[in-house]
Amino acid sequence: MAKNTSSSAFRKIDVDQYNEDNFKEEDADQGKHIDALKTVLNTAPLGSKNQQVKDNALTLTLRVLLAIKPSQIEDAVQSLEIELIDVLMKYVYKGFESPSEGSSGHLLVWHEKAYNIGGLGSIVRVLADTKRA
Repeated sequence: MAKNTSSSAFRKIDVDQYNEDNFKEEDADQGKHIDALKTVLNTAPLGSKNQQVKDNALTLTLRVLLAIKPSQIEDAVQSLEIELIDVLMKYVYKGFESPSEGSSGHLLVWHEKAYNIGGLGSIVRVLADTKRA
């Protein structure tokens, strides 16, 4: 015998709350991500000889970069000083060396936004600098 399917309990769910047009991003999260980005870029161990420290910093920085949504990247980059944009570019290039699932496209957005502010000079400074990320 079939179960009774005349229940209307499912009709009480408001499906409009899941509509993309009704979704609101949390500004607090964006501020936390930007603060984290500034912290990891300011404390980057660029002159360190310890490879483990550099690898840990790279992992942490890439986690922060990938946590920021593409729609928030431009605001994040605009909040950085030019010196930090150069450090950001170092980490973007380092991230390109060992891509993970879906990271390359995200890093390309970072590269584009950083290039828009830092210009060609930022790329030249990164490639000519002997202090690697």
